[in-house]
This record gives sequence, structure tokens and C-alpha cells, in this order.
Amino acid sequence: MRSLLALGAAGLVAVVGGAHADAPPALRIQALDIFRSVIAYKTSVGLHQVPVMAEYLAGKFRAGGFADDDIHVVPYEETASLVVRYRGNGKGGKPILLLAHMDVVTANREDWERDPYTLIEENGYFFGRGSYDIKGEIALLTATFLRLKAERFVPSRDLIIVFTGDEETEQATAQDLVDKHRDLIDAEFALNGDGGGGAFDEKTGAPQLYTMQGAEKASVTLELTVHNPGGHSSRPRSDNAIYELADALKAVQAYRFPVMWNDWTLGGFKAAAAATPGELGEAMARFAANPNDTAAADVLYNSPQDVGRTRTTCIATMLKGGHATNALPQSATATINCRVFPGMSVDAVKGTLQRLVGDKVEVQALNNPTVAKPSPIRADVMAAVTKAVHGIYPGTPIVPDMVPYATDGAIFSYAGIPTYGVSSTFIKESEIFSHGLNERLPVNSFYNGLTYYYVLLKELAGRR
Repeated sequence: MRSLLALGAAGLVAVVGGAHADAPPALRIQALDIFRSVIAYKTSVGLHQVPVMAEYLAGKFRAGGFADDDIHVVPYEETASLVVRYRGNGKGGKPILLLAHMDVVTANREDWERDPYTLIEENGYFFGRGSYDIKGEIALLTATFLRLKAERFVPSRDLIIVFTGDEETEQATAQDLVDKHRDLIDAEFALNGDGGGGAFDEKTGAPQLYTMQGAEKASVTLELTVHNPGGHSSRPRSDNAIYELADALKAVQAYRFPVMWNDWTLGGFKAAAAATPGELGEAMARFAANPNDTAAADVLYNSPQDVGRTRTTCIATMLKGGHATNALPQSATATINCRVFPGMSVDAVKGTLQRLVGDKVEVQALNNPTVAKPSPIRADVMAAVTKAVHGIYPGTPIVPDMVPYATDGAIFSYAGIPTYGVSSTFIKESEIFSHGLNERLPVNSFYNGLTYYYVLLKELAGRR
């Protein structure tokens, strides 16, 4: 899952002279070839293509000089993970993980203007399923590893690529690595290509800001169900399952979960406040200074892009009920999707909903996601990300943030490996089509990513 938060930053445009320090032409060609190849694999659920893509990438690493013992395709049911270790001299400490996922959301050819599984360059964009979310990052990380290996670079610590196979669905491959293959992926911290990233200004196209992610919410889906004996519709009863479900939904709608915060959300609001005009910007500033300011929290509650960064949220997404047009309903069910703030448990959310809807309504959680605590803000990671971003767009503000969606990063973070969203991508908010039609990635953003990751890895794992 990938999405870029605008953070209300209508301004925050850095004064820059444009990108520089272009990657060598041969590397650009190599990265594009990998990008084109991975887009062609139909790695959505049920098609069994993730292991095939993993083997393709493993072959690239073998050809690039990585030892067989350092390349692991880890099968898991129909899918797989790929783990590649770039060995260092150990002077810099424990390894660093580099995360991305190989699977993509399903794309139907008849719905797209172009073949979603053919990388097409057009009008300054690369089109294709997974171009933004997140096969572009896979191509960049792979090409950067191959470049560093060809340069005979010896990192000060091991660098470990971890490409998972089902982030868009069950996230079971990430959990499998943490639970059963910890020796392959144990690390001091992880850098997640599936979070963070840069924003271009909607009007000027100039780099606006870069968000570095250090926390994320968990997604839990619950069902509210009312059961009833039913009967003939000519004999109405007061205990109608649909009406009782409607009352329960209204109770959920009216409820506000407690305000919560962490260093990442407060830092994000502080940065966004300076560039957000009017009441919303004022509320951001007041909330950042004092998160107990209930009036400020109320303003943020009514801002769809900000409410998720202030509390747990639950929203109705689906309904079903009844079995015949002339019969009283025997059951009615609503699906509720909740985004759980770090620090709150799934059980607490479920218990809150049960209390709101009453004993006549059954509340069942359909999944049990990992709710990870925020990762600590690391000065070394922040400094390295700043240098890497400024290597392509000097002066761009670096903003800490928590995202309201979930990635594999939460699983690694929960397992004791602090995780930071550090995507190389810069894009306009209006041009993000991940999970949707005509998904795209700016061409210049892709090639700038080669410089970004090269600088980032050398900064964090340079010689010591």
C-alpha cells in the first residue's frame, strides 16, 4: 500500500535549481530493463507469479556477483519472499534491511487505457501496474545493489534486501520471515520503500516537501451482525434486524475515539502548519504545541486528510441484509473498517464497538493485524535521508510523519526492528493512482531514485 500525505502543505516549496548528480547512463539502462521486466510479471494474488519474479531477480543478483549463499528465495504457499545479503565488514554494527514488496493489486486489462503489465513511457510518466506501488522501488534497489557491487564497495555493515510477496493481501510472507527466518533478516533497523516520499507542487511541479515515515496505523476489519427469527413481512415486528443494525451504525458514526499523538504526528503538524492557511493551519500549529487542545483537535477531526493522524477511526464500508422482498430479515450485517492508532490494541477497538452497539449486536474481527509502536526518531537516518533527498532536490524540507495506512513495515517494527518509510519517489498528490487505473510514476522521479538510494546507502553504510 502506498499513498502520499499532502500534510496540508500548499506552500512549503523549496527554492531549488532542479535535480543533479545524474546516475551513469549504463545504470539508467540497466534499471529501466529491470523495471520493465518486473512490471511484466502479473504478481497479483492467485496468479502464482511472485516466485517467478523472485527467481528472475535472484538471477540478476547472481550475475552481479552475489554468492548463492547470500540469495534466498523463501517460498510461502503460493507466493514467496526474496532475501539478498550484501556483506559488509561489520564495523558499522548490525545490518540494515531494505524493504519492498513484489506483489501488486489486480489490474483488469479491459479497464485500463494501456496494458497494465507492459511498462509504457508516455508524456513524462512510466505507466503500469506497480509502477508506483512499488516495483519502481524494487528496480531501483536492485540496480543500486548491482552498482555498488560492481564498484567493489564494501559497506560498513551488511545490507539486506527483503522483497516480500503478499503485502497487498495477507502480509503473511513478512510474518513468516520474522517468525521462522529471523537469522536471514535480523537487523538494527529497516528502510521501507513502501512509505514516505516526496511531493511536487500541483501548480509549479517544484519539489514541495519530503515525508519520512516512522509510524503507521493498522487496518482491522470488523463485522456487526444482528440476528432475528424473521417472519412474514405482512406481520411487522419491532425487533427488525435491519433497523437494529441501523441504530448500531448510527452509534458508531457518532463516536469519536480518543485523541492520540506521537513525535511523528506532532512533527508533521508543526511542519504543515506553516504552509497551511486559515483555520486548519492554525489548528495544526496549536495541536502540535499542545495535543490536549480539544478545539484544535475538533478542527482536525473535520479534515479528512488529517483526522486519521489524530485518533483511531472506524467507518462503515459494506452492508448486507435480508433474504427476500416479502420476508422480515433474519440477519443484517455491516462491515466496519478501523484504522488503529499506534498504542491502541485491536481488542480495545473491538470492545469499544461492542459497548457502543450493545449486546444484541455481534461484533467479530475478521483479521488480527499487527499494531506496532512508533519507531524512535534516529538522527543518523534522518541525516542520511536529508542528504539523499538534497542530492536530487537541494533544500527540500524533510518532514516526519505517521501514515494512516498499513505496510509490511509494521510487522518488522513490531518484531523489534525499527522501520522508516524512505521511498525515493517524488510525485504530485493528484497523480497518485496506486491500486487504481492508469497507475504511473514520473520518469524523472524514477531516474533520480538511482542517485537517492546510492547516496542513502553510502551515507548509512560507508567505510569506517
